[in-house]
Amino acid sequence: MKNKSGYPSVMPYLIVKHAQKFLDFTEMVFGATLQHKEMRDEKYIKHAEVKIDDCVIMFADSIDQYPPQPGSLFIYVNDADEIFQKALDHGATIIMDLANQSYGRSGGIKDPVGNTWWITAEII
Repeated sequence: MKNKSGYPSVMPYLIVKHAQKFLDFTEMVFGATLQHKEMRDEKYIKHAEVKIDDCVIMFADSIDQYPPQPGSLFIYVNDADEIFQKALDHGATIIMDLANQSYGRSGGIKDPVGNTWWITAEII
């Protein structure tokens, strides 16, 4: 089924502690743009959406009813070394060092709110 909303057919929806920190991280590291943000109150995000290239990630702050559900994301970038370092500079931790793989130059980090990102660039 093709949707008419303009959204991709499948999008990750992450429930995290400190959703604003997640938003800041995606903007600073991956150049994400905020598409929508709805607050639960002055402190907590009820629902937000960022866009990275043609992809949308939806996310919200966890609450008792919806505990944290961090995810694992694979992202192609132009320069894996640059983005990997930028992620570390903004609070990420290494889970797999960058290395050349059969599918590209790739490494894994955990962002400041617990999501895993597999940062990969094609090797030309």
